[in-house]
Amino acid sequence: MRIRRLVLLVSILVLCLVLLTLQTRGRASGAADLVARITTPVQKTLSAIHRGAFGLWSTYLDWKNVRAENRRLRDENQRLRVDALAVSETAEENQRLRRMLELKARLPLNTLTGEIIAREWGGWVRSLTVNRGRADDVKRLTAVISPDGLVGRVVDVRPGAAVVQVLTDPTSTVGAHAVRTRTPGVVEGEPRGTIRFKYMARDGSALQPGDLVVTSGLGGLFPRGIPVGRVRAIDDRGSALFSFATLEPAVNFAKIDEVLLVTGDRMEDVTAYFPTGG
Repeated sequence: MRIRRLVLLVSILVLCLVLLTLQTRGRASGAADLVARITTPVQKTLSAIHRGAFGLWSTYLDWKNVRAENRRLRDENQRLRVDALAVSETAEENQRLRRMLELKARLPLNTLTGEIIAREWGGWVRSLTVNRGRADDVKRLTAVISPDGLVGRVVDVRPGAAVVQVLTDPTSTVGAHAVRTRTPGVVEGEPRGTIRFKYMARDGSALQPGDLVVTSGLGGLFPRGIPVGRVRAIDDRGSALFSFATLEPAVNFAKIDEVLLVTGDRMEDVTAYFPTGG
């Protein structure tokens, strides 16, 4: 290592002596040319390295700026999507509440609004829990409805809540009739989470898919005329005493959030206050 340094130093000194000698003999231009020939390639190389390094640094800075901008735009897009979803949910909630309040105002019944706070679909039990209970003077067997139709009945009342048995519960039965044919029968819940209309075979020969089935009002539990569901398929059992029709429930029990509890007289016919079109 010392020898290399010594050699480099001697070489520099020799070069300086040569240049000095040429300059004293009047050959300065030749010396300058010699220096230019030696230094120009070095300068070009250093300049190219500088430009490359500067370009690489600029590219890196641009890449960082682009990444930061992309991150900012993603965050902004996510925020806008959340805001749009919140606005959409608010609009849907307002529409639901407006329909509920309009129905409450139209009905010739005393009703109490309630909010769904829990759902139970396990095993044989299918129920909803509403935020109304003994403190609101809610009684067992209170009919529970929505703007779309019948939800079920209250089967358990607690201090601040009530459990509602929905129509799809296997132990649920509701007196009903088909609007078009006047066919009487009973709507029953099934273990698979559906409902069916059980009727006398001789009374339902004209029943067909799409027919609306509503509460009959018999027994005084549910007001007459509340939509229960529409016929989806008919199970014709030939000479059997009873026939069955699978119904599409009028209410989507998985998505319902607000209900009305019928607290007053239930003998009114409310057919005209619910949608009956196809």
